[in-house]
Amino acid sequence: MGQGVSGWQGEEAGLGCPGTRSKLPPQLPLPGPAPRDPPSRAPPGRGAGRGDPWAEAGTMQTLAGPFAGGSSLDASDLQVDGDEVEGLREGEEPGDPLYPFLVVYDLKPLKSQGPVFAKGVPVTARVEGTERYTTGSKIRPSTLYSLRLTHGDFTWTMKKKFKHFQELHRDLMRHKIFMSFLPLSRFAFHGSRAEATSLEMPALPHGGDGTSRRPSSKQKYLESYLNSLLEMSFYRNYHAMAEFLDVSQLSFIPDLGPKGLEGMILKRSGGHRIQGLNCCGRHQICYRWSKRWLVVKDSFLLYLKPESGVVSFVLLFDPGFSVMVGKKSTDSKTLILKCSSYRQARWWGQEITELAQQQGDDFLHLHRHQAFAPVREGTPTRWFVNGAGYFAAVGDALMQAKEEIYITDWWLSPEMHLKRPAQTDDWRLDILLKHKAEEGVRVCVLLFKEVELALGINSGYSKRALMLLHPNIKVMRHPDHVSSVVFLWAHHEKLVVVDQSVAFLGGLDLAYGRWDDHHYRLTDLPPGTKVRAPHSAPSSPGEPPAPGPQASLPPIASPHLSLDPAPHAGLWLPPSGVLLGDEPPVNLAANQQLWLGKDYSNLITKDWVQLDRPFEDFIDRSRMPRMPWRDVGVAVHGRAARDVARHFIQRWNFTKTVKNKYRGPEYPCLVPKSLGATHRLPGPLAGAQLANVQVLRSVDRWSAGTHECSIYNAYLSLIQTSQHYIYIENQFFISCADGRAVLNTVGDAIVSRILRAHREQTRFRVFVLLPLLPGFEGDIAEGGGNSIQAILHFTYRTLCRGDSSILCRLKAAIGDEWKNYISICGLRTHGELSGTLITELVYIHSKMLIADDRRVLIGSANINDRSLLGKRDSELAVLVEDAELVPSLMDGEPYQAGKFALSLRLDCFRSLLGESGASSLNIQDPVSDHFFHGVWKATALSNANIYDQVFRCLPTNAVPSLRALRGYAGVQNLAGVSPELARQHLAQVRGHVVQFPLRFLAEESLLPPLNSKEGMIPVEVWT
Repeated sequence: MGQGVSGWQGEEAGLGCPGTRSKLPPQLPLPGPAPRDPPSRAPPGRGAGRGDPWAEAGTMQTLAGPFAGGSSLDASDLQVDGDEVEGLREGEEPGDPLYPFLVVYDLKPLKSQGPVFAKGVPVTARVEGTERYTTGSKIRPSTLYSLRLTHGDFTWTMKKKFKHFQELHRDLMRHKIFMSFLPLSRFAFHGSRAEATSLEMPALPHGGDGTSRRPSSKQKYLESYLNSLLEMSFYRNYHAMAEFLDVSQLSFIPDLGPKGLEGMILKRSGGHRIQGLNCCGRHQICYRWSKRWLVVKDSFLLYLKPESGVVSFVLLFDPGFSVMVGKKSTDSKTLILKCSSYRQARWWGQEITELAQQQGDDFLHLHRHQAFAPVREGTPTRWFVNGAGYFAAVGDALMQAKEEIYITDWWLSPEMHLKRPAQTDDWRLDILLKHKAEEGVRVCVLLFKEVELALGINSGYSKRALMLLHPNIKVMRHPDHVSSVVFLWAHHEKLVVVDQSVAFLGGLDLAYGRWDDHHYRLTDLPPGTKVRAPHSAPSSPGEPPAPGPQASLPPIASPHLSLDPAPHAGLWLPPSGVLLGDEPPVNLAANQQLWLGKDYSNLITKDWVQLDRPFEDFIDRSRMPRMPWRDVGVAVHGRAARDVARHFIQRWNFTKTVKNKYRGPEYPCLVPKSLGATHRLPGPLAGAQLANVQVLRSVDRWSAGTHECSIYNAYLSLIQTSQHYIYIENQFFISCADGRAVLNTVGDAIVSRILRAHREQTRFRVFVLLPLLPGFEGDIAEGGGNSIQAILHFTYRTLCRGDSSILCRLKAAIGDEWKNYISICGLRTHGELSGTLITELVYIHSKMLIADDRRVLIGSANINDRSLLGKRDSELAVLVEDAELVPSLMDGEPYQAGKFALSLRLDCFRSLLGESGASSLNIQDPVSDHFFHGVWKATALSNANIYDQVFRCLPTNAVPSLRALRGYAGVQNLAGVSPELARQHLAQVRGHVVQFPLRFLAEESLLPPLNSKEGMIPVEVWT
């Protein structure tokens, strides 16, 4: 771009992401190098130079510098102590890395960074060739030396001119003389000069390209000269030598992969700011050029400030990454770097491009389903159904963390316990993170910043609670709604990454209410609680427990705590008289309760309040059952975990870039570990199975700086290519595109796949599991409120109401035969509370699809536009394809099923159908007529009828209108009139699956009234 600054002529190399998939916000800068020092900053004794700074002086002059006796630059009488030869101390092993990975969080200024090479590992240099060229201001040709250096497993190349050797020689001599005048320094000379002749400064040959020395002889001499210096740690560890060799603290960290490319460059200011903001000084004449140390690794580049060592910016390679060389202006998504010459710019551009293409090719183009990450074969993978196993595994992984912990959640509760019953605080999330931070582990947490008037998850409290624990814990919240103009969308993904080697993701936030197991308990009373008498039909203490899912559960109370109900509804007074919530529970040693304080919840009855008082109950345990929570998670290891970590790093660095409060060094830039270093990972997960795994996501420019909807593409592909069945569990099911309110076509794909099976006369089954009610606070006996009704409207519109719904389209095409292809169900359970029979729906929060016992998609994405389109909520998922096959059955025929998918599907069916080892249910073949009609659908229908008869529960097909609802709710149920008879009926319940009530409020319009606050919200919020 024309002229440089301070009258210094130069050219620029621009590296950028001009494509539509750039991860950088507008005006984000990129690389190319600069001369070692501009002429205006040349030290005393160095010529100012003109023209091309890479051009050599014709013949090296013998200059009198600030050295004793006026000696020349190649004086041979400088000596250092013999103990400055490289050596190992006792206990040190040759080859041990000098810098662990955690050094990236604590980089030193380049001039005081200390040794950068591994102990006991030699550094060797070889001059591999020369290039002769001329410049416009020179008559004689100049020589450029190509050097290859080796340090253990690391190799790298450089191009240097003779002038650079001269400058290095002067710097080392100046350093030697300066250190000799420090009497207290360990470098000071001892004894006579004759006694200290073990090491001498090697002589640098006089003369440049104009001497009579043959080029090959000069190459050998320079090679010998440099190797002699590298054998002496006194010279090798000096910062001038490190800059000459293009090395830094980041060069030889094994987890960062190959040495890569490094060097001092000039970066143009303002290149990575958002276009339209910070506009002052945007004109070209207002740009300033800053000296930065550029580091290019196998899948990213960064630059840091040499005077402080602070990493200013990290750019991850992506499909939009490119390198441009020249003076032409680049677009707004580029990093502009100035080089000393066009030749140097071309060399940097070529080296960066080759490094990216050879080492980081995985991220330079899109992969299957238009995803940023490829399929990672042979990945150890483990599934989790419900939070008990998932949280315990997360806790174990966190305890093993050595370097980094990454966490991002839609909602995070710092005081939740990962293992239960909690008998110590060791497994409480905040305390565990504090302990790891004290050990030196860096903890980075990304939280969704909610609109507080609309959502009460109190992320501000979560941030404060974690940040106060230890300086090594950093928490960011995003987005800022006003400045980013993002009011409607959320960061919805949930993940935990440990040391970039193991990653947990799925539907489970580290938050209250999520912990559960296959028992789906409804109660968790403290032992010895004096319960209030039930309003009707009291039960005698000698009555047996209710049969069914909760009859055989072990007791959840322990005699050590005798708690009476406090005067406050739902609050308990411990023996000391201190309210739970003001202080954490004391004497947990014998605790057997599973849900303490705010963890005991029923989100439809009452949403969470006062989250800054975590140990206080907010609903009355003696009267209100909790709502069980069903969810699915997954853990991946190795390269797939690296991909998950890369997604987190991209979001973290993007947030740091766009939010001013996070731009300081207090919030570090994160860097991804190399894919090539995965062989160094610890052992795989316990219980993991090998599978082929691809990381998928939904992101947009507001959430991560780029757009991707690979989860949506994968859903459509799995449905379209499935051969035998698909099994879906999801919190929402809003689909069937109409081009207006709903845009995703997942429901349309299901219809098309069923109709194809009908045409081909092949068996094909679709299992859909949804929560019986949406997870919003509301009294369903009064209609549920506008939020519940709005979600019900779009759910029923997808399933069965309106011409675009799945069932209406199937009925129109194949009549009643649709019943042979699709089943829609929910989950419910029952138990006893204070002597009264109770029931509650099991809230399905899973986001999972299983296809053909071979492929599984697990993540955070719901089936709706918010999660799938990419432009709205941010989401994360993995597609798991089995690599290990086991014998099974499919449609009555022998079938090779995937070990991962089959084991997950069988676990789901056993729990939902109540199958035990003693039962006669055959769940191996999911598509046979016997199973689909005689087991699955029959069990769902029978359970639904029993629950309706015993509890008159809602929602139900018996209530098509609000008028019918009022009459239905006013009749006493069988559980209240005749508990004994009710128990006999409940003994027939098998598992938890119930038929979904497709005719509930079918005669009503469930859209919110336009004059309500829900009615004024854009429709996109609900879909």
